[in-house]
Amino acid sequence: MKLIKSLSAGVIVLSAIAYSCGGGGSNSSESSSASSQPAPAASAPVSLEDKYKDDPVFVAGSAKAKESGCTACHMVERKIVGPSYADVAAKYDNTEANVAMLTEHVLNGFVGNWGEVPMPAHPHLAKEDVETIVKYVLLLKK
Repeated sequence: MKLIKSLSAGVIVLSAIAYSCGGGGSNSSESSSASSQPAPAASAPVSLEDKYKDDPVFVAGSAKAKESGCTACHMVERKIVGPSYADVAAKYDNTEANVAMLTEHVLNGFVGNWGEVPMPAHPHLAKEDVETIVKYVLLLKK
């Protein structure tokens, strides 16, 4: 019981910190030069959000993830309470079997793949919405 209270308090504190930090991305300016660099993208990394911003899977999944509260514990490229979406995408291929497995983990809860902090069950979410979120997450490969 004491462990559950400690974990709950920790999740609340980390959620509050994550919420207060906001998402404020970095501003960068690009400069044009006549260098012999073959790939300008290599000199200026593009965020996953910028890379997929026009993809319909990204747009729908991102909106559902925000509506469903996923962003309280997960971020696209940075671990907070749970793994980043990019880390999940790196670990799992985008297959129907993995979409089904991860959807079940979100709906029913799971612990073990990412350390001691459990993924709590979210039975109140519609299965179709969770599948949309999982497909979005698996899209975010670096």
